[in-house]
Amino acid sequence: MIFGSFEIRAFVEQHFRLDGGAMFGVIPKAMWSRLVPADENNLIEMTTNLFVLKADGKTFMFDAGLGDTLTDREKKVYGTTGASSLDSGLATLGLSPEKIDYVLLTHLHTDHCGGAVKKVDGRYVPRFPNARYVVSRKEWEVAIHPDERTSAVYIPDRLLPLQKAGQLDLIDGTTELMPGIRLVHTGGHSEGHYAIEMTSGCQSVFYYADIFPSPHHLKVPFVPATDIYPVTSMEVKRATLPRIVNQNVVMAFDHDTQHPLMRVKEIDGKLVTEPVE
Repeated sequence: MIFGSFEIRAFVEQHFRLDGGAMFGVIPKAMWSRLVPADENNLIEMTTNLFVLKADGKTFMFDAGLGDTLTDREKKVYGTTGASSLDSGLATLGLSPEKIDYVLLTHLHTDHCGGAVKKVDGRYVPRFPNARYVVSRKEWEVAIHPDERTSAVYIPDRLLPLQKAGQLDLIDGTTELMPGIRLVHTGGHSEGHYAIEMTSGCQSVFYYADIFPSPHHLKVPFVPATDIYPVTSMEVKRATLPRIVNQNVVMAFDHDTQHPLMRVKEIDGKLVTEPVE
């Protein structure tokens, strides 16, 4: 998709399965299962959709997927074989890890930053050798000191190599990375979760990561059980949705299995989506 002088593309890094209740929180299964069918173990199909933005001569990647360094236990948790399409997905766009200038990590859960590193000779090193990794300082601090609740999704051993390599940039609060690209602190899903808002010409594209992981989560109360501060997530959604509708924003969804880019409209009081190529 080209908008103004920017271009955004998407590809599926990996398929995985997660507990449906974890994705929909307090919403009863009788409701969410009409939208996303679950298997006999209550697992639903999901994808890690990665987005590449070209802007002002720079190439940005939004999050890094699960990657290929998952342990056997993690593969079982995520219901995946661990076969990552990160490098091959970039290749379909005419890119390689060496050509990425910025990796914008909205938060540091494994399904969003696992691919930030790779294993070489038994140790973790940055997968994108020429990139700046941009992370919220608040998110970084909680991720390298996980507690009993977060230790399954924050893996310090795979994060610290970014700092050791001198490729880590920590930001505080909402930040304008460059004209047309804003990193908006949201909190909610995690302590330092941020969204990415892009505007070029007369068009905006929003990537709100796990605040709006799929079109089904456009509804304010549809908040994952994994959110640390679910009320904050709801407040962010409530404040952002009018902008999305009124400004004709295209949404980038990180976990939707059908269409990663969709336009959101309100028709007869209901939010509807249409795919954008």
